[in-house]
Amino acid sequence: MKKITISISFDEEKLSALKLYLGQKEQSLETELTAAVENLYLKTVPANVRDFIDLRAGIEKPAERKKKPKPTSAAEAAPERGGDV
Repeated sequence: MKKITISISFDEEKLSALKLYLGQKEQSLETELTAAVENLYLKTVPANVRDFIDLRAGIEKPAERKKKPKPTSAAEAAPERGGDV
């Protein structure tokens, strides 16, 4: 997908402090902002629209997780009982 740049205004002193403390945690402002925008996208844009966008971009969805296999014996299928009787 084509990437674009987003510009926002933010207080210079707050930005300096933010960069300082992110640096101490070995994190970057760009990485954190990208994650925040991605989370906002996931929270806001309906799943069917996201799927359509991914389809148009040629992004394959991961295969659905396989369901747990059913137990093969009655002993495995029965829940364990504790001393609650």
